[in-house]
Amino acid sequence: MLLRSWKLLALLGACLLLASCGGILDPKGQVASHEKTLILVATGLMLIVVLPVIFMTIYFAWRYRASRSNEVYDPKWSRSHAIEAVIWLIPLVIILVLGTITWRSTHVLDPYKPLDDEQPPLVIEVVSLNWKWLFIYPEQGIATVNELVFPAHQHLQFKLTSESTMNSFFIPQLGSQIYCMAGMETKLHLVADEPGEFQGFSANYSGAGFSGMKFIAMATSPEAFADWVDEVKSAPNSLDQRQYQQLAEPSEAHAIEYFAQVEKGLFQQVMHKYMKNYNSWKSKSGDHAQGQHSSPHAAHQSGSASASAKES
Repeated sequence: MLLRSWKLLALLGACLLLASCGGILDPKGQVASHEKTLILVATGLMLIVVLPVIFMTIYFAWRYRASRSNEVYDPKWSRSHAIEAVIWLIPLVIILVLGTITWRSTHVLDPYKPLDDEQPPLVIEVVSLNWKWLFIYPEQGIATVNELVFPAHQHLQFKLTSESTMNSFFIPQLGSQIYCMAGMETKLHLVADEPGEFQGFSANYSGAGFSGMKFIAMATSPEAFADWVDEVKSAPNSLDQRQYQQLAEPSEAHAIEYFAQVEKGLFQQVMHKYMKNYNSWKSKSGDHAQGQHSSPHAAHQSGSASASAKES
């Protein structure tokens, strides 16, 4: 039994160690650091209740075991005000503290809220495809597949949508995940506190190629980022609507790909493609509804006219 407990503790320790290696417990950005602190504080507060309960469960099972016959038997005992106060007040205080922390952190870590930074953000438009990631840099006029490069210490503003299936954009070491949904634009603000290479992936199952839907996120110096942009601009391919339709075809383990030019407004076209016939549909629906409302009125007028003709 003791050996089994030690094995369980060793397994839990290994899981924590793996989580801290390139995961949420090894933050490399401002948002991720806040989230790590929130996780540790919330876990610590909950352990204030969990650990005593585990200890007392084991202690009571041992102390009041069947083979122990020298304990006082008191079948008429019903309540203790001291015990009632402890088991109600302590959890109540913990819930109030957790609620306050959660409310504050929800506003501080709002993914739509820009980070405090004097420099203008680097805007990156993200489109989740089956099963790859398209990154469009509208200010630089370039695009990449499965490779995300940006300067360290610069505020990043992501605008995200999906070609079809819902996905979840997540770089654990930089912070929050955000969903990518077709016909919608979500936003996320992140920053890398140091240069490095981080793993990004989809955190929402989206089909057969989901497991390979990963990308590389690289934080570099401003000079290295400028050189990388020049490298992408020397690529032979350009991304227009026709090329995008080919890229949107489902593929697994898609290689990194560069596009030297991007059709202006491509991200908006992708986002609104399911809404392009909305106005005509709305107009037809309105005409149909108007026709339904006007038909009884027209029938009533026709009936009145017929009655007048008969009387005459």
